[in-house]
Amino acid sequence: MRSPALDRLEIFIGTWDLTMTNAFFLDSLDERVGGSASFEWLDDVLVVFRWGLGPTPPTLCVIGYSTPEEQYHMLYHDDRGVARIFAMELSEDRWSLLRENSDFYQRFEARLETDKIVGVWEASEDEGKTWRKDFDLIFDRAPA
Repeated sequence: MRSPALDRLEIFIGTWDLTMTNAFFLDSLDERVGGSASFEWLDDVLVVFRWGLGPTPPTLCVIGYSTPEEQYHMLYHDDRGVARIFAMELSEDRWSLLRENSDFYQRFEARLETDKIVGVWEASEDEGKTWRKDFDLIFDRAPA
């Protein structure tokens, strides 16, 4: 039997258009990079999240729920061979991801709307004392 906490992930299921803005690593903060994302169920107990921006290969993530911990987790893997684990929280109108590892901390904070997700990725080199913005990420649900 599937945990009721997994039912809350249904908000993500489908295809999304992505827009990255305000990225410190691009030539201009005004530059916009498009992409796409998809969320789909795997055996009705995990959510596979694929996303890519511009010409880069898609990033692969798997979202699941630990019943004993009462905690969502997201496993992340990209084309550079980088693999990370994020703690995830989900409420009616917020989605957050947090990674606290010795190399650096990362977080994603987003507002959930019916067909839109507006979020920001940030990083910290000093164990979360100060944060710098990496980029804004906007998800718009793609037309069916």
